[in-house]
Amino acid sequence: MKGFIFDLDGVIVDTAHFHFLAWKKTADELGLELTEEMNEQLKGVSRIDSLKKILAWADKEISQDHFDKLTTEKNTDYLSYVEEMTSGDILPGVEAFITQIKSQGYPVALGSASKNAPRILKKIGLFDLFDTIVDGNSVKKAKPDPEVFVIAAGNLGVAREECVVFEDSEAGVTAANNAGMVSIGIGSPENLGHADHVFGNFTEFSTEFIVNLEPKVK
Repeated sequence: MKGFIFDLDGVIVDTAHFHFLAWKKTADELGLELTEEMNEQLKGVSRIDSLKKILAWADKEISQDHFDKLTTEKNTDYLSYVEEMTSGDILPGVEAFITQIKSQGYPVALGSASKNAPRILKKIGLFDLFDTIVDGNSVKKAKPDPEVFVIAAGNLGVAREECVVFEDSEAGVTAANNAGMVSIGIGSPENLGHADHVFGNFTEFSTEFIVNLEPKVK
């Protein structure tokens, strides 16, 4: 493999719970009790598409002004949690893994739906490790569309099939598969069984294993 692309939420840092708390507050305003199971379907999904899902579950229709207000309030709530983040919030093994592949000359990209990705990476001290950052401000189509990963591979100058993607969401793994990239699920096989490989975290595999994976056939 020649290029490595990382999702942010749930892969590098555990901000998924922050999203859940913020979306739960939004759902409460709409009369919906947002469950952990519902939240699984919001992982890796853009803010706009997430609110559309919540509205569908609540069976509610709202004006565009109200829609915009809710997405803004959700982001404000989420960022209040982000402001408290430090390097201690980095998930096990991921910083050591990125540092090692960088030292071996491999290019590294971030491919995230989050529009706050650069801000979070700076808060935890990993911003300078990435050769390119493709986030919610850079794409028009949300995961499971592969656009974010295709752009990241292009920015790295690496063929799609020679890229590995690390993802924790169903939509993200599907996006990686749709791009023809090798997908590594970080989480549980129950949710990420369609990934090429699934691990609980970055301490469960070696750098050699990842680098020596066979590219997918075009």
